[in-house]
Parts: sequence; C-alpha cells; structure tokens
Amino acid sequence: MAYEDLSQKIITNVGGKDNVASVVHCTTRLRFKLKDEKKANDAAMKSTDGVISLVKSGGQYQVVIGNNVADVYDTLIKVGGFSDGGEVDDDYVDTSNMSIADRFIDLISGIFNPILGPMCAAGMIKGFNAMFVALGWEAQTSGTYVVLNAIGDSLFYFLPVILGISAAKKFKLDGYLGATIGAALCYPTIVAMNSSKTTLFTLFKGTIFQAPIHMTFLGIPVISMNYTSSVIPIILAIWFASKVHKLARKIIPDVVKTFLVPFMVLLITIPVTFIVIGPIATWLGNAIAAGVSAVYNFSPILAGVLMGAFWQVFVIFGVHWGFVAVMMTNIAAMGYDPILGLSLAASFAQTGVVAAIIFQTKNEKTRSLAIPAVVSGIFGVTEPAIYGVTLPRKKPFYISCIASAIGGGLIGMFGTKVYIMAGMGIFSIPDAISKNGIDMRVYGLIIAMAVATVLGFVMQMLFGKSSVDAPLDGEAVPAGAAVAEGNANAEVETIANDEAADTAVKAEVVAAPLNGTVVDLKDVKDKVFSSGAMGQGAAIEPSEGKVYSPVNGKIAMVFPTGHAIGLRSDNGAEVMIHIGMDTVELDGKGFKTLVEKDQTVKVGDPLIEFDIAAIKKAGYVVTTPVIVTNSKDYNDVKVLADGQVKATDAFIDLK
Repeated sequence: MAYEDLSQKIITNVGGKDNVASVVHCTTRLRFKLKDEKKANDAAMKSTDGVISLVKSGGQYQVVIGNNVADVYDTLIKVGGFSDGGEVDDDYVDTSNMSIADRFIDLISGIFNPILGPMCAAGMIKGFNAMFVALGWEAQTSGTYVVLNAIGDSLFYFLPVILGISAAKKFKLDGYLGATIGAALCYPTIVAMNSSKTTLFTLFKGTIFQAPIHMTFLGIPVISMNYTSSVIPIILAIWFASKVHKLARKIIPDVVKTFLVPFMVLLITIPVTFIVIGPIATWLGNAIAAGVSAVYNFSPILAGVLMGAFWQVFVIFGVHWGFVAVMMTNIAAMGYDPILGLSLAASFAQTGVVAAIIFQTKNEKTRSLAIPAVVSGIFGVTEPAIYGVTLPRKKPFYISCIASAIGGGLIGMFGTKVYIMAGMGIFSIPDAISKNGIDMRVYGLIIAMAVATVLGFVMQMLFGKSSVDAPLDGEAVPAGAAVAEGNANAEVETIANDEAADTAVKAEVVAAPLNGTVVDLKDVKDKVFSSGAMGQGAAIEPSEGKVYSPVNGKIAMVFPTGHAIGLRSDNGAEVMIHIGMDTVELDGKGFKTLVEKDQTVKVGDPLIEFDIAAIKKAGYVVTTPVIVTNSKDYNDVKVLADGQVKATDAFIDLK
C-alpha cells in the first residue's frame, strides 16, 4: 500500500487534520493527541491495511504501524500539511479528564520521545566502546577510545542541554532558551564548584540535607550540585521558565519583547534553578533512587519476576516511560540503575513465542506478520509481535509474560544492573558492562535472554497451538482502549470483540435482511460505511420496516436503542445491520427489538421492527448498510443483488 493512501486514511480516521493537536512517532507508533477523541473512528482505524492496532493511553491516540512507522510519519506530515514536525497547536488538547498518572506519562513520553533515537545510538557506541576495552581490543589511552567515548558520552554528559530543548517544546518555550538553561547547568565553572575545597559555611548542618556552600548569588547561598547527566532539575527548570515566559510576555511592551522576554526568563530562571529548583530536584532524585534500591534490595529475584511479568503490559499502556525517567535519575544519582535491566528478557520471551507460532500456523497472513516480528524482537522492538501476533490470540501473550517473568527473575538473581541507556534487544547487553568489565552479571543477562527465548518457544509449542489460527476478532486492542458510545465504529467493534468464533470461516451466501432497493455502499452518505473501512457489503433502502435474519447462527449483539444488530453465522460470517444514519440519536424511538443476545436464529426469522415514517419525520434517513465486518477473512466478498430485493433473497456471496 502506498503510504500516501495509508496516511490519508489515518488522518480521516482520527477525525481529520482539524482534530489533530499534535502527532509524533516512536519506534512503532504514531502518537496523536486529539482535540476530541470522540471524533475518531476506532474500528475504521483498526481495520485499515497498514495499521497493526490502536491503543489509547496516557492521553494519546496511538496508532501502531510497525517498523516502517518513520516512513509513514514523514508521508503523513506531508499529506496532512502538518507544520513544525507534526505539532499543530497543543493548547487545544483537553487534559482536564486525564488522570495524574496519564499526565505524567504524557509529559515524560513527550520529552523523551524526540531524543530516544540519538540517546540509544550514543548509548550503543558508549556500550560497545566499554566492551572493546573489556575484551582487550583497545586501551583507554588510545585515540580510538577517546573519540568513541566522546561520541557515546557527550549526549549523557550534556543531557540537561538536550532535555532543555525537548522540554522547552513540550512546555511551549523557545528551544534556544531551553538549551541555554541546560547549558548553564553544565557550565564548567559551575560543575567544578561542586568539588571546590573552599567552603564558606554549611547549610542544614547535621541533617540529611547538609550542604557545604562554596559561593553565593547576591548574598544568597548557592547549594552546589553536579547537574551533568541529570533529568529532574532541567525539566522542573524549563517548566518554571515557561511560567516566567508567559508572565514576561504579558507585562513587557511588544516593541521590546524580542530581547527583553528572553532576558527576563534567563535572568530569573537560572539563579532560581541554582538556588532552589536544582537542589530540591536533586534531593528528590536521590530519594527516588534510594526508594527504588530499597525495593530491589528487599528481593532482586522477586523484583525481576514482577518486572518481567508486567513489562509488556506497561509497554501496551505506555507507562514504561515512567521507568525510563526513573532509570535516568538513578544513573545520575548512583551511576547505575537496578530496575530497568530486569525487563531486558521481555523482548526475547516475546520473540521465542512468535518464532514458535511461525512453525505452528497454517495461515500465511499470520506467518507474514510473525517473521518480521521475530527480527524486530531480537533488536528489542516488540510492538509488532505484541499487537500483530500474540495479544490478539491471548494465550501466546500470557505465555510470553510467564517466560519474561522467569527471565527477569534470573536477571535479578545474577544482580545485573545497567550503567547506560543504550540499545534494545541484543544491543542492550553492553548496558550491563561496568567499570569492572565483563563479569558474571553480564553473562547472567545473556543467560536470562537465552532462557526467556527458549522457554517462550517451548511453552508456546506445548500449550499455545490451539490459539494460533483462531480468528483475531479485533481483540488486539487492550481493555483500556475506550469505545465511544453511539459511534458506528464502536458498534462494529463491540460486535467484533463480543466473542471469538470457534472455527475458521467457511464460504456461504448471506441473505437480504430487508425488503427494498439495493444501494451501492459507496453511495451511503456516511464515510464510515461508504469507505468500506468497517467491512464490505451493500445497503438497502427499505420499503418495509422489518429486519429479518440473513444467516443461520446467533445474535452477537443487540444495541439497546434497537437501531443496529450484529449476528455471527454458523459458518463464521459476522454481519452488522445498521438501520439508518445517526439513528442512535433517536434513543430507541421508532424501533422494537424482537430478539436477544446469544439467541439462535435462522434465515428469515424477524429481528427488529422499525417505523420508517417516524424515523424520516424526525429528520433521519433509513438507508440500511449490511456489512460483513470480518470481510478480511474471505478471499472474495461479492454483492449478488441489484435493484429491488426481497428479504431472504441471495444478497452477499462470501468465498
């Protein structure tokens, strides 16, 4: 599929460009922030070719694309006419209904997402450089080591500068101001002052906050801290600067705003950061590090089991960003992080399970998804495996969590820690190399990765085969993904997710459910239906207000308003009948439901009665789409009828 076509469909399904506040991407997802999520067509999005899944979490509307997300993102920016790297106007984002946790995740992901690629690249270079020294391939005194170390270490040393730019964008501050504030924290004289032997006096003497004072600013004591590689101080400083910036723009005349606003921001923010924000943030970071260490020290193995078991769930809901922030804080405070490393077996557990599915499946489409997912998983990118293969089938996902938990427990047992933020998957191994070189903690990580892979593979082969070729039925979306009530897409999603079919689909003919005139689906005045995004089929302009069963099977869903009904045939066809457009607004007036959910029906059994005249009088059309919502499960979906049609006549041929 051309990325232009995919991009246009994505923009349409999120509610159009005007509904987009911003869009960025990570390794596998387009991360939208929408002005109104109710305008998005969830089911249409998930059924779009090229979209693996949809996740709503952390205030973001996340469209899972896979490994080619960067190319799709670039095309989407051009097709949508988005400026400034996908940012439209974040001020329109409504965060009033977001929980504190969601706001935190949104903040952290928004700050770290743009720098994740360079951070991983620098970390990989730093890690491999340490590995080369440990293996004796180069000396620390060599020019090669010095240059490679400069490449790998520079981003982390000057992390406040990098985060200053990223956080400034998040807090709507000029990026150059953010960089300047971050650079002040890394200024050599300021850094050297932290280790000065000249002490003027000591603050908070005898407490845990005891701090020697080496200098003052306008007579105010400045508590010296080492802010290189730090995270929390610069984020709080930029937040404070954004408030100063907003105030300055209000009180400074327009004619001198260009230079006096930055002047005021820098002159106030940087001293306040050194005197108040920096020390408090550093103490907070040290407290977080101490708390994390306490949990880890209680039982490294238990911590590893829990982290391994739930890491993939954290990824699904986007909360793993919180651990990234904690990891960076721990490395800055202690020189290492004991927690995030416990998750490093998760991608290998997932990879082992998906590798087994390649051998088990008879479905070429499943195999075509699984093979690249294995490759991605080896390098630590598991979203294609999770959303495309294991989560829709449930049991393989559970198996991967069990294997990951065991791998995490082994990592905890070996006492593995990470010293840098480097690559993922196999490229994360250098993360565990300390100043002591390659020791048992590094070998333990490798062992845990191997064990998780083998366990995932073996357990899937033994216990997961029955779920491999089961229909997906849209189950890949986590339970946390909300469904907009009354939305046509939500209606299809509810039907599709209600229950999984026990067998694969078989060829059959779906009968016409109404008397009336056949209308081409493309002519239906609702893009959700006319685009075919929810499935193929046709519509009928009814001449009689009665709906009859088009298949032998069961009622999958009856909507309380009576305007729509879903059926699942004995042969696996999933059929939705939607009476009119926007008739959900009638709240059941003019509709009478004759059946119940799970009721067995045969072709021709009456399902719904509706008052055509009353519905039209209320201002609604009664054109009724008849959609096969699992059209993708068939090689061919052909509309047989044309012109006038009677209920129970042959209507749609499924092969």
